[in-house]
Amino acid sequence: MDFATFITQLNDAIYHENGPNLAYLLRPTSPHGKDLVKGFRNPTRQSLSIYDGSMQAPWDEIAIHYVLVCTHVAKKRYIDAFKDESQLVTLFLRFFTENRGWTLPALFSILRDLRDLAIDVRFPFNLRKYSNQKTECMEESARVIAKAFGNCMTDRTSPPEQSRKWGVYYVVGLVLKSYFRIKRISLSKNILRALEANNDIPPLSAYPRSHQVTFRYYIGMLSFLNEEFAKSEEELTLAFYNCHLEAHGNQERILAYLIPLRILRGNLPSAELLKRFPVLQEIFSPFIAAIQVGDLSAYDKALERWESRLLELNLWLSLEKARELCVRGLFRRVWVVSGKATRIPITTFHAALRVSGQILECDEAECLLANQIYRNYIRGYISHEKQMVVLASTNTFPKVADIPQPLASL
Repeated sequence: MDFATFITQLNDAIYHENGPNLAYLLRPTSPHGKDLVKGFRNPTRQSLSIYDGSMQAPWDEIAIHYVLVCTHVAKKRYIDAFKDESQLVTLFLRFFTENRGWTLPALFSILRDLRDLAIDVRFPFNLRKYSNQKTECMEESARVIAKAFGNCMTDRTSPPEQSRKWGVYYVVGLVLKSYFRIKRISLSKNILRALEANNDIPPLSAYPRSHQVTFRYYIGMLSFLNEEFAKSEEELTLAFYNCHLEAHGNQERILAYLIPLRILRGNLPSAELLKRFPVLQEIFSPFIAAIQVGDLSAYDKALERWESRLLELNLWLSLEKARELCVRGLFRRVWVVSGKATRIPITTFHAALRVSGQILECDEAECLLANQIYRNYIRGYISHEKQMVVLASTNTFPKVADIPQPLASL
């Protein structure tokens, strides 16, 4: 395909309001992109200036920048490709704000390409410069995508079924993904506030399922990082059950945070589920096995072994909190061995802790018992004067899943 054919097809897509075809024509990886690269060899903005005015503005400039993006990608000049793609998106937004929802497929495509090019930026000979440039590109991409979000939100003239607002949640997903990559998660608050303040947006359930899943995943992640565990579990559960069955990678990302949340509620994942996700099975199986038998030593070894990985995923703190379930399991074994007695000396629990590799004083063992009773993991009370634990005769160790709001006390 030569340039004349390319701009003809662009004109046709715009005239017929063919959003999917327009998205295809603006994608650097499309076959015609390679044809244009071969036809121009090594074009520059100046050499392509002869095509200014070949289409109605801003499409003449968009077409030129598309050629430049394809050329840079072919030659692996990702920083230059990103800059020209950024210009292309900015120009497209001028057109987008004057049109209806038929332009959304093209918007989604070019924003995704912009984000992907920001990720692809690399400088193999200067790691420091590479790191700085990559961060700058991701920040710029987040800024441009956030601007597109505003352009979707402010559509007040299109009929409801043709509104640009149908792109809101897809664009929000891209914005949040960018903020997480550059570790500027606090910026998410502005986007979410804008969503809450706009009552004209259709309900989330009316959007495509893929948009819902991405949005719920990031809301779940934000809640997880803010230690709003109950809300996080709710959002991630909805994201998981609505995720496409073949989207194995996305399911794994969701489960990486949903499994610890379910563990904290006393719901241990089945072996069948973990078998489907070998990476998660390797990480979580030692913790689950330790909880099931109350083996504190094994649990602590697993925390130590996976510390760096868990810190990287922001999971270390939640699994450290889940250690309380392992303590509960150990104390329950003491109760069973004691014939399910209602009065057990604190020294018995202290001895069990020491056997499990915990070097601590009897007072510390008493504190652990008090904490278990406070969290409703054990029903009973401590007689400090007699150094005795007095246990309830029924439902002594309630199921964690049956405890009202077990995550609230963590």
